Amino acid sequence: MEAWACRNNLQLNRSKCVEIVFSGSKRSHRVPLPPPPPLPDISRVTSVKILHVTVSSKLSDSDHVQNVISSCVQTLHALRLLRAHGLCDVALQTVYHTVVICKLLYVASVWWGFATSADRQRIEAFLRRGVRTGYRRTDEPTAAQLVGDRDDELFDRIRHNVNHVLHPLLPNQRTDTNTLSQTTHLPTLMPPNLTNGL
Repeated sequence: MEAWACRNNLQLNRSKCVEIVFSGSKRSHRVPLPPPPPLPDISRVTSVKILHVTVSSKLSDSDHVQNVISSCVQTLHALRLLRAHGLCDVALQTVYHTVVICKLLYVASVWWGFATSADRQRIEAFLRRGVRTGYRRTDEPTAAQLVGDRDDELFDRIRHNVNHVLHPLLPNQRTDTNTLSQTTHLPTLMPPNLTNGL
């Protein structure tokens, strides 16, 4: 990395660098390899925050879910103050959606697949708490539905925009026109007198 930085006229700041070693699942039957030797002047950590997403060495999202829910709880305190100063429920719901939902599901397409069932239930429980306090309507979609909608929107943008950075990663479009159409002919049945002799 230092060589790459030097070639690109950049300077690598070792004091801001950390190392994280990703290990396999505990359920794996393979013998775990010993970790590589530590790098000089660079500390090794078990979790690191990358673009506001906490990634752990076990590829678990529990730390990220805990951090983002704690941050959203602080936002709920601010919403209570706004309600105490007379802000109407419709405006509170708009602020809740704009701040809390966006913070809670920030780049969820990246980490939602690594989240355990317990982590997803914690997020759904937090959204149900927003419904009970009146910051969210009861007919709004769940977190899983919101993530699914965002995944579909992202895929549509990638599929229809040839200039998208991820478009070259898509497989080639199929050109065959084979369809499973219904056959127009019926099988020929043998006459009864021939079947009796068989």
